Amino acid sequence: YKTFKGKSWQKATAAVAFGFPGICFGLFIIMNIVALSQGSSDAVPVTTMIVLLVLWFGISTPLVFFGAYFGYKQEAIEFPVNTSSIPRQIPDQPWFMSVPFSLMVGGILPFGACFVELYFILASVWTDQYYYVFAFLLLVFGILIITCAEITVLFNYFQLTGENYHWWWRSFTTAGSTGIYVFLYSFVYFKQLEANAFATYVLYFGYMGLASLGLFLMTGCVGVMSCLLFNKTIFGSIKID
Repeated sequence: YKTFKGKSWQKATAAVAFGFPGICFGLFIIMNIVALSQGSSDAVPVTTMIVLLVLWFGISTPLVFFGAYFGYKQEAIEFPVNTSSIPRQIPDQPWFMSVPFSLMVGGILPFGACFVELYFILASVWTDQYYYVFAFLLLVFGILIITCAEITVLFNYFQLTGENYHWWWRSFTTAGSTGIYVFLYSFVYFKQLEANAFATYVLYFGYMGLASLGLFLMTGCVGVMSCLLFNKTIFGSIKID
C-alpha cells in the first residue's frame, strides 16, 4: 500500500480487519438463522458464535493493526526506474485487452487446471463422500497458483506493450476471475443435488459464494504480486546511459 503511494493507511487497515471477515460473519449469521428456522443439525450454537467473535475482535483484528503499524514503518518497495508525475494518454486498446475478455480468459485457464479436483471436493462437502487424496490436492493447488501467475503476467505484458500502465487492478481481477468461474460451476453442480427447500438454496449458494469470494481475493493477490515481480524484473533490466 505504501509502495503505491497510499496515504490513508488507517482506512486500509480497517478495511482489511473488518471487510472480508465482516462479510463472512454477516452471511454466516443469515445462513445460521435459516438453518435454525428449519431445525437443521448443522446450525451453529450461540456459544460458538461468541467464540468466533472473540477470535475476530480479540486476536485477528489486533494482529492486523499490529502488523499494519510496523509494516507502514518499513521502507516502500523501490522501483528500478523513475516515473513521471504527469500521466500519459493511454491509446486505444485492442479488443482482446478489454476487461470482459481478460476476465473470461484469465479465469478459465486456472479453473480448467483444478475443476476436476473441485468436483471431488464439492462431493465431499455436499454429498458426504470421503476425500483422502490430500497430496494430489496440494499438487493441484500449486498448479492453480502457477497458472494464475502465468496468465496474469501474460496479460500484463500485452497491456504494457499497449502503453496501458494501469496494471494493478487489471492483474487483480484477471487472476481473481477464477473465483467467478468456481461460483458459476456451483450452479452446474447444484443440479446433481436433490434440493426441494428454500433453505437448501440459501445454504448452498451462501457457502459457495463465500468460498468463491475467498478464492477471488487469494488468486487476485497472486496476480498482483506476480505482476509486481515481473514488472520490477523487466524494468530493472533497462539500461539507461
